[in-house]
This record gives sequence, structure tokens and C-alpha cells, in this order.
Amino acid sequence: MVWLVSIARTYGGGVQFQQLQYFVAVAETRHFTRAADLVHVAQPSLSQQIKALERELGADLFLRARGNITLTDAGEALLPLARRILADAETARHEVGELVQLRSGRVRLGATPSVCTGLLPDVLRTFHDRYPGIRLLIEEGGSHDLVRELARGALDLALVVLPLPSPSPALTTVEVLREDLVVVSSPDAPAPGRGRTVRISDLEGERLVMFRYGYDLRELTVAACRSAGFEPDFAVEGGEMDAVLGFVGAGLGVAVVPRMVAARAGRGLRVTPLARPGLHRTIALAHRSDVAPPRAARELQRMLLSTTSGS
Repeated sequence: MVWLVSIARTYGGGVQFQQLQYFVAVAETRHFTRAADLVHVAQPSLSQQIKALERELGADLFLRARGNITLTDAGEALLPLARRILADAETARHEVGELVQLRSGRVRLGATPSVCTGLLPDVLRTFHDRYPGIRLLIEEGGSHDLVRELARGALDLALVVLPLPSPSPALTTVEVLREDLVVVSSPDAPAPGRGRTVRISDLEGERLVMFRYGYDLRELTVAACRSAGFEPDFAVEGGEMDAVLGFVGAGLGVAVVPRMVAARAGRGLRVTPLARPGLHRTIALAHRSDVAPPRAARELQRMLLSTTSGS
């Protein structure tokens, strides 16, 4: 689109950063007066800047009907780009504001819930002890959600499960660890399998406690069961990590979880390794390829890779 090329060419001149802020505020509130309150500016001034932006880009961004503000096709296309520009500017502001000794700043880190439970506590404690002035903002989510948050500039780094969803935005990934999966069960129930290890085929006939849809562990476990020739039987499904461990502890069924999570569970659960070749998953640290992470995020990245280098 001609107008989209225009914003790339004129962002440093005709298109103003403030205009993009006003545009995003109107797009999110669908109301000019509420948007003006949100960005602390008079409504007539906001409206004038939106019109100036539309003139600069040569396209209407909103359909204005009485009591009903909607985005045009041009507005829909501009919105993710504008959000990304604003997010990058916010990141740059924090990057410049960081002191040489990292006495201030922030890191926005995304991670899957199981990684938050298993890997992050010790690493974040070490990082916080060394850099107490750095704010740590953690977002839990599935790998698909975290990739989207990285792409729109809402995260600096994310710990995701490989392979990444396809198609995925341009991301740089560094493998952090290859993590074994184990079977957890209640000590009050019969042990799954017949020995010190359990095969995936031994889970046929077992009631499984299963994670919600979109959870990497759900997809991995179900795929392994089907490869072994059976459809898993769910006793309960739809939980996050803490809920799954609680349901297993209550004797509702067994679950397949990462070894580090099982070691930290502290619920008196029985942990049985999977027989070779077993199951594993690969955790990687990802960031956008077109933008270097802020300095504090790079230091956390270095610490994560150093901590897991022997894993």
C-alpha cells in the first residue's frame, strides 16, 4: 500500500510519534473523547492530530459514524505497525535510561508455566541479587502466545518450546536446555508400569491428568500416546501446571511433566522416569531478530545460558 510505504519514509519527518500514540488510543477505545482522556490531551487537539496523520498517509484510518468509531482497512493494517513502533520506542527509552552498572531498568521475560516453575526461580533469584534495581516483568503463556507477544514488541525475551509455530515472525533462538519428561503419580495409587521406569505404552489404560489446549506438554503427550497406538484416557483436563500437580496428588490420575518441575513439586508425588528413548522437549531463548534486547535483558540472557550450559 502506498500509505504504508509513506509511513516508513516519513516517520522521521511528517508522521509524528505523538500522532501514532493518539491513533492507537482511538483504535483501542473506539471513542475520541475517551482516547483523549487516556493520553491526557484535549479532544479537539487529538482529533486534529488524527486528521493530520490521515492527510500525511493519504488514507482515512477511521469510519466515523455517530456513536460508532471503527477502523478502515488502512487503519487495521496500520495498527500493529504503530503498536510495534511505540513498543520499540519504549524499549529504547528504557535502554538509554539504564546506568552503566545496571542499577535501573527492566526486563520483560515470557516463559511457559512449566519453565517458570522449574527453571526460572533460581536464575531470577541470582539475577535479582546481583541487579536489585532491575524490574523483572514475567508473562506466563504458551509458546504460540509468547511468540506473538515478542513480535509486537511486548516482550524482550521469551523461553519457548521448539520447534516454533509455523509460520512465525523473524526470531533469533538459542537452545537453552533439552529437558527430560517424567511421569508423576500419587504414592497412594499403584505405580504406573512394572519397574523403575515406565514406557509410553504403559500409560494405555491409565487415567491421565491433562493440561489445557495450547499447552506444549499436552500436544507432546497426546502425540506420544498416539504414536504408541492408543488414544489417551483423560480423568480431568484443562489445568495449568499447579492444578495438574494438585490433581495428581489427589489421586485423580497420572501426568507427564518436565523433570525439573517434578523435582520442585514438593507434594510427595511419585516420580517415575520414562524408559529410553523416553520423551524430551527443547527449550530455547528467543528474541526478535530486528531489534537487539535491552542491556539488562542481554545480561539475563547471558546468565540463563551460563546456568544451563551443563544441562
